Formats: sequence, structure tokens, C-alpha cells
Amino acid sequence: MVTALIDFDSDVPRVATALGETLYMVTVSFFFASILGLLLGIFLFATRKGQLLQNRAAHFVLNLVVNTLRPIPFIILLIALTPVTRALIGTSIGPSAAILPLTIAAGVGIARVAESNLVGVDPSVVEAATAVGAKPLHILFGFVVREAFGPLILSLTFIFVALIDATAVAGAVGGGGLGNLALTYGYQRFDYPIMLLIVVVLITLVQLVQVLGNRLARRFL
Repeated sequence: MVTALIDFDSDVPRVATALGETLYMVTVSFFFASILGLLLGIFLFATRKGQLLQNRAAHFVLNLVVNTLRPIPFIILLIALTPVTRALIGTSIGPSAAILPLTIAAGVGIARVAESNLVGVDPSVVEAATAVGAKPLHILFGFVVREAFGPLILSLTFIFVALIDATAVAGAVGGGGLGNLALTYGYQRFDYPIMLLIVVVLITLVQLVQVLGNRLARRFL
């Protein structure tokens, strides 16, 4: 009955366009957030007391940055960064405008989970690498990070899925994508069939991402 109410000539192309906007926001912000977050997480771990690059001041600053940004609800961060976004790209609405806040929100999340994964690496890995004369940075990136790669992939999969959720919030304030379509058509116009179609698309997308992440993680584990 619901499928009979869906206008395949207009609803499906509209959802397809919104899905493309969502994927654009998620993939671009995830790319930059992964670089930012992994570097932050790695050096958060490395500068901890007793670790390879132990540095109390550096660790304090990095920890402060992450702890300051991480608790801010995404919608507040999105609104607070509106002037910065407008200055950088000339607008505060649309999929491109959502990339900066999405990147920052995901980046600090990745930093914290990356640090947790690295802390869980067996200390004997560092001891073995040190015994063969490896330099600290070589030990960090060549041994510790590689040892934690499987759990890191699972954590990054979790963040990717969280970014899909965050794009729905961005859509509520003009970010575009499936969230915006669900709000403007599904909610404001009481178009429940298109809302159901969006829900099905989102569930399918999340399942595909999770399956891919699990397979990659198993390969490295």
C-alpha cells in the first residue's frame, strides 16, 4: 500500500539526489576527519606519560582541545561555526557548508577512539621494536599503529555511521541530503511514504557500511 503511494517519477529521483548529497557530505568530511583525528589520537597516545614521545605539555594541550570540542552537541557546533563556514565558502547552507562542522565533530571523536585503541596495544610490541633498534616514530607508526589497525577500522566504521546520523541534523538547518528531504517533505508536508523510503535507504546504507567495515577489520585482525 505504501509503495502504491510513492510517486516513482518524482520521489525516487528526489531521494536519489538527496542520497548523493548525504554521501558527498559523509565521504568528504570522513576523509578530512580521519586525517585530523588519527593524527590527534596517535599523538595523544604517544605523548602520554611513559609512552614513546612523552611530553606533559603537549599531551595537556591536545587533551584540552579534544575535551573542549567533543562534548559540544553537533547542532550547536554547526550553528557556532556558521560565520567561519560562510567566510570560507561564501554560504552557510547546502551540503558543502556542512563539511567543516562534520569534519571537526568526527575528528575529535576519531581522536579519542584512536587513542583508546592504541592504549590497548600490548606493551611487548614496543619492547620488541625497541630491542631491534627502531626509532620512536618508526615504532609508533610501523609497529603500534599497525598492531591496532583492525580495532581502528571498527572504530572508524562506527564514526562513519555516526556521520550519516549527523548529516540528518545538518539537513534540519539547510545542510541538504536525506535529513533535509525527510524534514521538508516527510515531516512538514506529512508525506509518510517518502519518509519511509528515506528510512529504508538509510538502514540499507548503514548496513552496507557496517558489513564492509567488519570485513576489513577481520582481514587486518
